Order: sequence, then structure tokens, then C-alpha cells
Amino acid sequence: MPTNQASSQEKIQLEHQAAKLFMRWYEHDTGIPIRHIWHNRPAKPDVSCQLEGARLDLEIAHLYGTEQEAMKILGRNLSDQTRLELRRLERETDPHQRLLNALNRILKNKSTKRYKTKRVWLVIRNAHPAWTSNEIEALQHHIDVPCDHTFEQIWIVGDFSAKSGIVQLYP
Repeated sequence: MPTNQASSQEKIQLEHQAAKLFMRWYEHDTGIPIRHIWHNRPAKPDVSCQLEGARLDLEIAHLYGTEQEAMKILGRNLSDQTRLELRRLERETDPHQRLLNALNRILKNKSTKRYKTKRVWLVIRNAHPAWTSNEIEALQHHIDVPCDHTFEQIWIVGDFSAKSGIVQLYP
């Protein structure tokens, strides 16, 4: 099992990978330059970058399908709470419902966070190999975005390596 420092380093690497993948697709899709990422301390979102010369903060989340997939991707054990939630999702047989529930769970959890920043976007990186941006886009009008969140925009990277692009979930 990794040490706390190794686990923290791994988390930072995953967040940077997700941010880079998102930024690459965002620039590709919009033609608007987005550059220079750096990691933040806990009172701020995970990553910051420059969008059209202005600071933009990105809060990064990962969407997993099962406990085994999450553990494999992260290379470590999960918290008891995360393990319980993932087991509950595994029991649900309909993959569309599992995807929708997992997305709604992340949105609910992230909506309670507050940040010391002017602009923050939520970027969710899908880590489940069976879900792609097409499936996410098909369910996008069924997700439950809490009304009290602080995110200017919410995006999802369609798959772990971003081969299926990105989808804007909000606004």
C-alpha cells in the first residue's frame, strides 16, 4: 500500500493528466487557447490554468465503474465510504442507470465544496471503459446538477485517455 505521500503524488498526477486531456480537447473543440497548468493547495481547486490570458481554476473528479476498476486505476486501497458507494453502484444492473447515478453522486458531493477563487470549472474524467462521451451525452439531460454549486461550467472527459472527446454538462 502506498504511503500518504505516494498516494498524494499519485492523486496529483491523475489530476494533471485529466486537466491536460481536458485542455487539449477544449482547445481543439473551441479554438480558444488554454495553457499552463499548476497544482493548488487544498483551499483552492485542484489545478489552475490560463484561459485567454485569465486565470481559470479546475476542480478534477474521476468517475469509476466498480471498486476493482477504481483500485486498479489508482493502484491503492480506497476509503471505506468510497468502497461502499462503489459496491452499491455495482449491484445496479442497468449500465445507463449506473452511469447516471455515479455522475449524480459526484455532482452532489462536489456541489457542497467552496473555493477561494473567482472562476472554477468542474472537470470529471470518466475512468469506466464501457462508458464513452456518446453515452454520457445521451444521458446529459437526465443528470441532476444541484442548483447551489459554485461551478461556472461542468465538463466530462469521455473516457480515460480522452479518445472520445469531452462533453459539456453545464450550463
